[in-house]
This record gives sequence, structure tokens and C-alpha cells, in this order.
Amino acid sequence: MADSASPASPQQQPQQPPQQAPSGPLPDNRWVITKEAEIFSNWEKAGIYAFDPGKRQRVWTIDTPPPYASGTWHMGGAVHYASIDIIARYRRMKGYAVNYMMGIDRNGLPIEVQTEKEYKIRMYDTDRKHFLKLCRELLDKYESEILRVCKRLGCSNNSLSAEGVYRTDSPEYRAATQATFIDMWNKGYVFEDERPNNWCTDCGTTIADAEIDYKDVPSKLLHLKFAIKGAGGEHLVVATTRPEMLFACACVLVNPEDARYRKYHNKKLIVPIFDKEVPIIAHPEAAMNFGSGAVMICSYGDYTDVRLFRDLKLAPTKAITPDGKMTAAAGAYQGLRVNKARLQIAEDLEKAGHVVKIEQISHRTPVCWRSKTPIEFVTMPEYYLTQKDVVPQLREVADKLRFHPAQAKQILLDWLTSVSIDWPISRRRYYGTELPIWYCDKCKQVALPEPGKYYQPWVDDCPLKDCPKCGGKTFTGEKRTFDTWFDSSISELVVSGYLHNSGLFERSFPASVRPQGKDIVRTWLHYTLLRAYLLFKRPAFEHVWISGHVVDEKGEKMSKSVGNVVKPEPMLDRYGADALRLFASSEALLGSDLRFSEERLAGAAKFVQKLYNVSRFISTFPQAGKPKKLSPADAWILGLLDKVVEDADAGYAEMDFFVPGNRIKNFTWDVFASHYLELVKGRAYNRDGRFSAEEQESAHYALHQCLRTILKLLAPISPFVTEHVWLALYSEGGRSLHLEAFPEKLGLKADDAITAKLAEVNSLAWKAKKDAAKSMKDPLSELVIPQELELLSADLAAMHNALKVRTGAPAASI
Repeated sequence: MADSASPASPQQQPQQPPQQAPSGPLPDNRWVITKEAEIFSNWEKAGIYAFDPGKRQRVWTIDTPPPYASGTWHMGGAVHYASIDIIARYRRMKGYAVNYMMGIDRNGLPIEVQTEKEYKIRMYDTDRKHFLKLCRELLDKYESEILRVCKRLGCSNNSLSAEGVYRTDSPEYRAATQATFIDMWNKGYVFEDERPNNWCTDCGTTIADAEIDYKDVPSKLLHLKFAIKGAGGEHLVVATTRPEMLFACACVLVNPEDARYRKYHNKKLIVPIFDKEVPIIAHPEAAMNFGSGAVMICSYGDYTDVRLFRDLKLAPTKAITPDGKMTAAAGAYQGLRVNKARLQIAEDLEKAGHVVKIEQISHRTPVCWRSKTPIEFVTMPEYYLTQKDVVPQLREVADKLRFHPAQAKQILLDWLTSVSIDWPISRRRYYGTELPIWYCDKCKQVALPEPGKYYQPWVDDCPLKDCPKCGGKTFTGEKRTFDTWFDSSISELVVSGYLHNSGLFERSFPASVRPQGKDIVRTWLHYTLLRAYLLFKRPAFEHVWISGHVVDEKGEKMSKSVGNVVKPEPMLDRYGADALRLFASSEALLGSDLRFSEERLAGAAKFVQKLYNVSRFISTFPQAGKPKKLSPADAWILGLLDKVVEDADAGYAEMDFFVPGNRIKNFTWDVFASHYLELVKGRAYNRDGRFSAEEQESAHYALHQCLRTILKLLAPISPFVTEHVWLALYSEGGRSLHLEAFPEKLGLKADDAITAKLAEVNSLAWKAKKDAAKSMKDPLSELVIPQELELLSADLAAMHNALKVRTGAPAASI
């Protein structure tokens, strides 16, 4: 569980750097990114990220999103998981035992579709066992690719070995899914009902509201003449975009306030072509300013139809089959695909003179999130999980969570406002966790097994010997599977030890943090909170971390069809994981979309190289203990570094890495390297003996103290180069940097006035030499510095080879 206070740990106490002999300069002139693979291999061999909490150590559990094994990642996936890894690395350095499992989501529709494409088969025409085998083989291939990229990124999960990750299709995970179902069934939250469901005709399955996207589709709005029964040839004009649903029309609505239609209330209309009588009903749902103001209600053209059939207690007509064809109720149009029937019926209506006019409009159409096929509403029995009745309680749960960033909470609240039906959790697919249900052949009573093992009712015998209702001896197993979100929405339970480690579960549930993208708030986040509430009446976790999307340089979402996808591995080969992780951290605030730019990534790689160059320079000086008195320049830089430590710590704690990424980078490059190293170089070398031994040792101490702190600060973001330098310069007995404590402040004051004045004076001195076509080593006859820099005058004189230094208005003379 998370804790607002850092846990006490011996390694977190401030330590004085030991006196060491100079180790000599780092051997390589440049940082070589191929070292990253070698370093990661060493981490794996040493098992430094293994999760083994001590009895007193606080546990920080990360409910890492299990990526779906359906193909290689684009840059968005790489950035997302690299960012999550920063959370884990920081929390380790704060003394927590980090429970950071990697999982692979392997259930559901995506792999079924991919298998059909790969092997040119249809699922329903293939033996189920054979089809499942083909799915597993493809999943294994894709899974290995994902794990390879995770290693390249430097992800510090407890284990990235094939044996160390969890899989949502494993018997253990599926047993947990089934156990929660049985528990919720026994608590009365699961029920079966025959309702109109969102149905994808391409995928051949029910889909939940949360799995629906919308797109604007060019459509024809037909204004049709409906004859008024017994009115001597009068007619009412009804506008519709779905003429293929005419035979399923149950009524026509007009607004009670619409003066045009008051005289027709409660009269009957004759549906054109099908000669079916339907009533005219006055109802406020009819919009007077859309179309003709008269609205056809059929079963089912859209969500409004579904709701009104329920509210008005209308008798539905089954219009569309599960494979997307018109039913026998369509008469001569039976067997036609929906789109073809729409065109054919529209043509027949025109020929028969029933069309008054046709408008071209843009129609907001619900589509399947996976296939992008317009959904239909098909009535069939499904199992449902209660959700609409507990929305108020879920709002209370949301109030107990800490969202990062805070505004991301509104995405969840908006979704909860839209929840109007219960969650259909059963699917007519193959590759998923099966519903653990058998039916008594004699009385049809549902038989549920005891939770704890994985059941496959379509092949397994019922574990009950007798029907608890009638004593029947034979049973038929359920063939349906769960919605894949029903599996993935217990990930926080599984990683916390549910069913398999009760001791860990007590210490780590609720999980500390759920990191995820904003696009799956309405699915993964919502369903997880729902399940945890129904099961335990508790939040599923304490923190929710919501990231934005990675988009291209124009701000467009990356898509294979658009051709703007950037694969991470070529970028990793070219620039390295440290650079990619730094780029991911420093380019956008948490929750905002990140625009991928190779130029900006190359800039991050330049910083990594700059850090190595700085480290190599500092490595040429001996390490020294803290002096009794710091030289003014050294106290100044260490004071500034204290502020960086404070800001970076706060940013890491809020899980917004834009703050530490930029603070560390800007301090290291713009202040430490550009000004302090140049300022202190003369005193650190002390070749002319102008400085005392104590002043020289102060420089050595400050140089190494700054580098040591910078390495620790940057370790969560850029773990490879920092580890390499640490092991070469500061490690005791080969101890990894990533087992060290996060740095603490030294208690020195940051003087920003000195920083600004120093930058001004240095610029003047460098400009004077450049304008005079002199070398930077050539002397200045005089350097005039402001009063704020008087204590730095000796260092400035050595830095700029100034023959005279005095205070006054800043100036430099050759």
C-alpha cells in the first residue's frame, strides 16, 4: 500500500562520501549505448529488482497495465511503459519494497481476429481446441517481442523472464477471474437477462458501452410519407436514416408542443411498403427542429429506440440476425445485409412514391472499438454484472482516490454520469476465460462450482454430482467466455496476492498505484473500481496515474493506416534507452499528449553524452571528504543542487516526471556544466598554486558531491549511463546505484542572484575575447564584477585569466 511518508530505512540516512583514491578517468571517450544491453543483463543475473519485502518494509504495489500481445509496440507503448518504470525506480530509492510485476493480456477478440487473418480461417468454422492452440502460438510470438522491448527500455519489473510474468490466459489467472465471478454471483450482483445488446456483426459478439467509439458517417435522411389511417389520403412525413428498419417500427413520436401534429395524437399510421399499422404517440423525445419533427421508433435503430421501447413498453420485432442480415420479419428483404437492405428499401420507397425528399447529413454513428463496424442492437440472453445501481457509490470511491494529474478524475466522473445499463459480461467467443457455469439437464438450474481452480465447462464434467434443486445427475456446460475486460479488471488483485498469497494481499491491497492511459478510463479503470467495490467495498488502489497519448509531430494520433507510426526499436538503436526515457519525461506535463520528434530525441541523447563527458572530467580529480569550510563557489552550487533535490523529489512523488526531468537536465547543462565547472576548474587543478590545499579539496568535494547527487537524481529516468558511471566511481563492492537511497538535501541555501550575475559576467568576458579574436585562454586586463560575486573573485580571475578583478558595473577589458 502507498504511504504519504517515506518509510524509514538505514540506507536513507545521509552518508558522508568515503575518502577514496582517484580511480582515474572513465576509460571510454564517449558513452556507448550498446553498453545498455550489457548492464541490463547484469541486473538480471544479480536479480536486483526481485520483490522480497522485509517484515518491516512498506510495500508499494504497481498495478502495471498488462499490454495486449497482438503485435509490436509503436512509440506510444514504449513511452508509456518507460514512464511507469520511473515510478518503480523512484519508490525503490525511497526505501519501499516495490511489487512491480509485468503481465501480458492474452484474452479476447484481438488475438482471435489476428489468428483468423494469419491462418486464413474463420473461428466458428474451426475446431475450438485447434483454434485455441493457434491463438496461443501467435500470442507466444507477440509476447516475446513485447518483453524484448521492455528489456531494451530498461524496465525494472520484478522479473521479465518468461517464467516471471503473469498472463491473463494462465490457469491461475483464469481461476482468479472465475473465483471473483462466483463470489459476485453469490452476492447477487450477476444475473441473466434477454435484452437488446450492442452487437458487432463482424466480431460476432456482444460489446459493452465502454467498447464503443463514435464516428461521423455521411448518411441520407429520407423524408417518407406515412399514410394516416382513415384520414382520406392525408399523410404524415417521417424522417429516418434507417429505412431498412421500417418493418420493425412500433410507433411514431411527435412532440406534445408541436402544433403541426396535435390533431394526429393517438391516430394510426400505415408504414410504407410494409402496410403495418403503428400509433402516433405524443412524447417530448421528438425534436421539433430535426427532420420533419415526427420520429420513427423501431427495434432497434439506436440507443434512443432501446430506451423508449423499455419506457413505453412496446413490443419489439427482431430485425437483424447476429451475422448482420435481415430476419424473416423483413419479408422480401430477408437475408440481405443491413447496408444492402437499406439501399434496396430506399430505392423501392422512391419507386413507390413514398419519398418526399432526401437530405445529405453527417450522422454520429456508434461503432465497434475494434472493427470500426457500425453496431446493431440485437436481443439475446446474456449475463450481466450490476453497475448502474452502484454509480453513486463509485463516485464516493473516486473521491477517495488521488488522481495524477488531478483533472483526470473528471474523465471518470463523466463516464459514470453516462452509465445507464448494467455491464454485459458474457461473450460468444472462444479465446477467453469461460463462465464457470453448468446447467442441470433436467430442470435447467444453474450449477456453480467451488472457487479456486480453473474450469472449462465446454469440455469439463460438472464438479457437482447432483443438482442442488432437483437432484439431476447430468449437466451441460456453458460455452460462452467473459468479456476480456472482466479478466483484466482484476489485475490489481492478482498482483497483490489474491487467492495465492494472503500475507502479501493484506500488505499490498489496495494497490498503491494504477498507471494507465486516458483512453481506457471508461473500461479498465471503471471496471476495476466496480469489481473491487462489489467484492470488498474498497477502492482498488490509492493513486491513479493517467498519461496522455504519444502523437506525431503534427499532433495526429499514430496509426498504421495513416502511416505515421514510429517503431521504438530503431530509435533505441540510434539514440539509446536513456535518451528515449529522458525525452519521454521532459517533453510534456503528465496527462498531456506528447508529440514525438526525432530531433528532440536526438537532443536528449546529446544530454546523455554531455553527462558522460562531465562525469569523465570529474573522474580525473580525487574524491575528498567534506571540508570544514566550503569555498563560496562550492557552497553556492551545492545550495542550488539542494533546491534541485527538493523539486525533483516533489515531482517524482507526484509522478509528474516533467518536473525532475527538466530540473535535472537544466541544472546539469545550463548551470553546473556551463558555469560551475568552468569557474572551479582552475582551483580544482591549482596548477599555479594560487589556491590553498583546503580550497582545492573543497572543489574536489563539491565536484564529486554534485555528480554523485546528479547520478542519483537522474537514475529513475536514465538508469543505464548513471549506473555505468556510479559503478566506475562511487560503488562500494559493486553495489548498484539502483539500490541506493534517493539523495537528501545538505541544508545549504540556494542563491539565485549569484546564478544570474555569474551568467552575465561570464557572457561579457567570453564576448570580449571573441570580439577581439582572442582565445578563451588569453588574459583579460580587467574584469569588473557586481558586489554579489565578490566572494567568487579568485575563482573568476582564474577562470577568465583576469589580471585584475574589482567590483562595480559588470564589464570585461582585453
